[in-house]
Amino acid sequence: MPTLEYIRSEIERMRVQIGRQRKELLQLQRAGIGTASAEALLARMQAKVDDLCAQRDEIKKAAPPETRKRVLGGRKW
Repeated sequence: MPTLEYIRSEIERMRVQIGRQRKELLQLQRAGIGTASAEALLARMQAKVDDLCAQRDEIKKAAPPETRKRVLGGRKW
């Protein structure tokens, strides 16, 4: 099973790629070129990110809760 850090980095990488893909899609639309295949690719990429987010959430839920760290000399509520 992949680690939480790996999944987070993969989500970030995929989001950057999706942003680039959207920019290219807009350029194709402005040029009047068909974008059906590019839109399908974008939808698949977004679905992959959604799956990774679900995996991340499951790992976070299964992990023990982190203890809250206090700063020395800080306020105690």
